[in-house]
Amino acid sequence: MKFISFGSGSSGNCYYLSTGSDAVLIDVGVGIRLLKRHCIQYGVSLASVNNILLTHDHADHIKSVGSISSHYNIPVYATELVHEGVVHNPGVRKKIDPALKRVVEKGKALQIGEFNVTPFGVPHDSTDNVGYVIGACGVTFSIITDCGHLTDDMQQVIHDSDYLVIEANHDLEMLNYGPYSAYLKARISSPRGHLSNEDCGNAIAAYASSRLRHVWLCHLSEHNNNPRVAFNTVDDILQANGINVGKDLELTVLNRKIPTGIFEL
Repeated sequence: MKFISFGSGSSGNCYYLSTGSDAVLIDVGVGIRLLKRHCIQYGVSLASVNNILLTHDHADHIKSVGSISSHYNIPVYATELVHEGVVHNPGVRKKIDPALKRVVEKGKALQIGEFNVTPFGVPHDSTDNVGYVIGACGVTFSIITDCGHLTDDMQQVIHDSDYLVIEANHDLEMLNYGPYSAYLKARISSPRGHLSNEDCGNAIAAYASSRLRHVWLCHLSEHNNNPRVAFNTVDDILQANGINVGKDLELTVLNRKIPTGIFEL
């Protein structure tokens, strides 16, 4: 399986998974023209994407889903509440064609092309939010983004993953002393907000098994975090818990606007 992050953060989120003969996008929050340029750069054809999975209905995850799905006739999978949120979100100018709408249920596995997909609930202040456990090519890839706190289900997801994309949104000190309003700071740090670097590192240290090979830190805040701080915080926590980055697992910070290149899973 191959993995690419085309963008990770409030400027736009979009992730690509491919088995070589089938491909999915997880969220489509980057512009369609930019996404096409990225695909050309990496030799990826959007016409090869057979399905789209949505986590939730905030614009930085869905703004181009109607355009991409309609242009390439791609079905879009999301919970019923997320689909409703897309309809009512003014940031999505082109809505999803009803004929391309597909509904998923939390905890219910389904086969989507060559991928076995299980959605699970993720607490966030959106209409609804899910992460996905995706199995293909003998490996398990999971994504947890825009997450206020860790649930029992997510603990199990981390434990069962070979590859994991997980949010490390903010550094607590940078958030507390940064430029955001008191309301926004409280929202971000609430149980329905975003995971801090510390939350992320502690979650991996507590629940990862020896099968976890690679972790990608996603959805870093532009003003309350930076890649070096996120990496070092998570690395320090893992090292303190006997997990050696570079030996026991790989750790990568996803750039907000620049694609990662292709990871072979």
